[in-house]
Amino acid sequence: MKEVKDLIKYKCLHHVSLSVSDLERAKDFYGKTLCLKEIPRPDFDFPGAWYEIEGQQLHLIVAPTSQTIREDKSLSSREGHFALRVENYNDTLKWLIQNEAEILEKPNGKSGFAQIFCADPDGNLIELNVDQRNL
Repeated sequence: MKEVKDLIKYKCLHHVSLSVSDLERAKDFYGKTLCLKEIPRPDFDFPGAWYEIEGQQLHLIVAPTSQTIREDKSLSSREGHFALRVENYNDTLKWLIQNEAEILEKPNGKSGFAQIFCADPDGNLIELNVDQRNL
């Protein structure tokens, strides 16, 4: 019997898509607060925005009635999220605080990486992390 790893051979994670309710508010967060680079997007029949992150992409899709938009906007590391590796924990933390992002810090977790959680205006959770040995 073939092992599962023989059936599907992955190259990389291509993109993550998130539902947002207000495109300009989301673009302000992802572009200005998280400093992501917006890239051209095909002319779909619905609004959205794409961002490039070191060869991968983040796609924002305007869907105000999406079932994935969280009503409870409280920060939790146990809710669904995606993680971005950053170069410097302290610089990232200072920038987020300076930009008034609500954050949840977990610098000494069991995972082996120091984590900062924040949420976009629709409650989509983002983890920013570094290897704990690099603190």
